[in-house]
Amino acid sequence: MSGTTAAAPPAPDDLVAPVAPGGDARSITHVLPALGDALGVDVPGGAPARSLLGLPDARRVCVVLVDGLGHLNLAERGGHAPFLRSLLAGSEPLVTTFPSTTATAVAAFGTGRGPGTTAMLGYTVRVPATGRLGNLVSWTDMPPAAQWQPHPTVLERLAAAGVAVTSVGPARFQGSGLTAAALRGATYAPAESLTQRVDGVLRALREPGLAYLYWHDVDKTGHHHGWGSWQWGEALTELDGELARLARSLPRDTLLVVTADHGMVDVDPARRRDVATDPVLGAGVATTGGEPRALHLHVTPGTDPGDVAARWRDALADDAVVRTRDEAVAAGWFGPVDARVLPVVGDVVVATTGAATVVDSRTQTPASIALPGVHGSMTAREMLVPLLVHR
Repeated sequence: MSGTTAAAPPAPDDLVAPVAPGGDARSITHVLPALGDALGVDVPGGAPARSLLGLPDARRVCVVLVDGLGHLNLAERGGHAPFLRSLLAGSEPLVTTFPSTTATAVAAFGTGRGPGTTAMLGYTVRVPATGRLGNLVSWTDMPPAAQWQPHPTVLERLAAAGVAVTSVGPARFQGSGLTAAALRGATYAPAESLTQRVDGVLRALREPGLAYLYWHDVDKTGHHHGWGSWQWGEALTELDGELARLARSLPRDTLLVVTADHGMVDVDPARRRDVATDPVLGAGVATTGGEPRALHLHVTPGTDPGDVAARWRDALADDAVVRTRDEAVAAGWFGPVDARVLPVVGDVVVATTGAATVVDSRTQTPASIALPGVHGSMTAREMLVPLLVHR
């Protein structure tokens, strides 16, 4: 996935031009192929990706993915993160996937492929074989991971080439469906606290190889308190201190790269609509997949998706960009789309703008509907993620 990379400060309401996928921009899909090439492994697309990102050769690589740390979020709250702020100066952001959400973006990061080929198309997706909504984070009501996402991961390719590859994350992710779909191939090292995860990376990189560290608390805090909150600032401060320790402690021939899966926006409850209770939005919609900032609408049999799309455009006006499946695919929202993935894409696809959300209380819990911080759409805050390099 790729798109524009301009990182001008957004308008106060985030009503900025969408950062749509497409073009030749630096993307989250380039990171692991580029790092594989830096380690001397022939990974598909690795050499051009490394040239695009400007990464040097390395014997050891540590790549950190911070859930929810958008480029603009970091730039605007950088006073809480002196180490990361020092790396941010002069850096250029990457563009993440649409939807700008963890399952989609981590799969793109792990495979070097867009969601049109991985079928990782949102927080929830309609599974064609069952017609039910499956959850790509908890892997509930989903087929086996290797069946749903059959393409090899970059970590698998590195391990097959003899590189020692270690993934450091929470024990509950070991062997999970999302890990198997997006990041299979690594030796998994369970660690809970951020301090423990940094220590795990340092142990792994006593020998040459690649270590991957995932940290979730920035995203979790943003969801529950908003990314503009003091709590989010404290989560960023904790992250910054441990990553500074990591940088000081790594062997001298290590390349440290810090990136993220998506950014975050704080939304307005007054601009929330509910498909379950809104007769205009609910008419003809059988299933609502995705999430409140990026929806896949699957229509009832006999309903014209074009009619649903037109009705949603009229109802939401400037609060959303609404496309039929054919229009969204033609616009490159998901990158190239495989035939097997096409039925997973909604008959109508909705990307909300500004501080708006569209929820569905038939399938979403009251707690998730009420979250003040969310992501998934195409605003700059959500789509631009950092690429921070420490040599």
